[in-house]
Amino acid sequence: MNRWLNLLILLSLLPSLLALSPRLRAERPGPVALVVDAEALREEAKAQGKGLLEVLAAYRALGVNGVAFPERFVKDWVAGGVLLLRQGRELQEAGLPARPGWYYLKGEDWLLSLLERAYELPTERLGAWLGFPVDVSAFPAFYPLEEVRQAKEAGYYVVARPINQRLRRLFPGLPLVPEEADAVVFAGLEALGYPYRLEEAQALVQVPVALIEGTPQPGLQAFREKGVLRLFSLRYEWQLTLKPEEAADKYVLAARERGHQLLYLRPYPYPEDTARMLRRIQEGLSASGIPTGAPKPRDLAPSPLRHAAWLGVLAGLGLLAQGLSLYGPAVAFLLLLFALGYAGSQAGALLAALVFPVLGFLGPREGLRMWLRALGYALAGAVFLSALGSTREAVLGLTPFKGVSLTLLVPPLLVAYSFLDRNYRETLTRLFQHPLRLGEVALALLALFLLALALLRRGNDAPLVLEAELKLRSLLQDLMVRPRFKEVFGHALFPIALLLPWPRWVQNGLLFLAAIGVASILNTFSHFHTPLPISFFRVLNGALLGLLIGGVGVILVRRLRAWWSG
Repeated sequence: MNRWLNLLILLSLLPSLLALSPRLRAERPGPVALVVDAEALREEAKAQGKGLLEVLAAYRALGVNGVAFPERFVKDWVAGGVLLLRQGRELQEAGLPARPGWYYLKGEDWLLSLLERAYELPTERLGAWLGFPVDVSAFPAFYPLEEVRQAKEAGYYVVARPINQRLRRLFPGLPLVPEEADAVVFAGLEALGYPYRLEEAQALVQVPVALIEGTPQPGLQAFREKGVLRLFSLRYEWQLTLKPEEAADKYVLAARERGHQLLYLRPYPYPEDTARMLRRIQEGLSASGIPTGAPKPRDLAPSPLRHAAWLGVLAGLGLLAQGLSLYGPAVAFLLLLFALGYAGSQAGALLAALVFPVLGFLGPREGLRMWLRALGYALAGAVFLSALGSTREAVLGLTPFKGVSLTLLVPPLLVAYSFLDRNYRETLTRLFQHPLRLGEVALALLALFLLALALLRRGNDAPLVLEAELKLRSLLQDLMVRPRFKEVFGHALFPIALLLPWPRWVQNGLLFLAAIGVASILNTFSHFHTPLPISFFRVLNGALLGLLIGGVGVILVRRLRAWWSG
């Protein structure tokens, strides 16, 4: 039976691999736009006594090819001297028939004309003054339209950043998105028009919108038909703690390994530091073969061949049912029901991530053949996971994969469960009556600690990531596609567990920990926004590096044992 199930997995692999070709085409890197924030650059321009476009031209020679215009607030126009803001009582004292509780603006006619129609508020004209019943200083108030036009004429990639506000009007007569804009990056924490006027806002946006890394914006999904671009930026407070080269490396990594197309930049307080950052970005992009230019939304139409992956996933589920000696069919059936109920349309991808890391542990323990078998099943599962889960929304990052944490938790637990045999009552009784030893307690606590570590420390912002590890990650990123430490650790344990004469319970414990690394392979591929080649080389580098470390570990353990035994 197992032979036929394995044959079905092999037959399903070919169409599943072919189903990945649309994603591989869509994930070709570049072009990327280096976009500088106009308002952040404006302070530098003022300090130099220059115009915004003059300062921007100096950075153009360093690779900047885009400029983003955040929508201004009324108070920004007031601070710049374009508008005057006065309370009604002040105008009354000057002899004008103003309303005492109102607020009045005076200034450029084109801007006042726009503001008069901008909000769902009553207004009144008092000569050159425009009055509102509430303080509008914190209301969004359009863009410096002449600068936007000049930037477009100069050939820059122009990004508009409209602000959502409940009292603003949304209709085509207002330049909420200037016609010169090439893309829209919504300012704030929500999309324009959210939550009740998204349809009105859709009519105003005719260019691609950006998905900001690490900043969920409710309502963004409504604009996905306009096209979606992935954007990376650094929080400015954090950027200031980084050296310019360190900041630049994060931008290059985002473009190279996470498919970001808009690199949103803010200048350092010192122009020399900004220049250092831009030069390093240019060097990194050039070394990675990523051109700068005008990015286009990535169009991904999933191949119908992806449905063949379901056959492979079900065959893997059958192997799990056969391989678990204790209630295997029941466990497999419960997994199927859980995946269908929890993940819905992503059920096949979730099943692949939960089942295939386990299959390599179910056969005989024949030295490194077991490692090869575990790696082979994991890579097959990664193909099925990618074929079934690579939808347009998932690859863009609009729809996260359901069950990312489960992919690290369930497979190791299933591997531990596979160590039980049919006579589990006798096994559990013997385990319960086993006299505890300090070394065994220490090993058990270590295993639990490592499992918790694998679940809690995901990403650079996790609280348990040490500074030394972050520096090592940065070093590895400069040398290669950095493998995940969980995978390196898991692969390193295979030779230590299988090539040394451990008691059965110690070997089981080591294999349980190794299962965390194998599960991490599927977890790596479940991050669909990461390009497939990057995930593949991350896994490959982790396997090779881990096997090398494990081989060294075997030699060290053997020598330590020889020394200890005299």
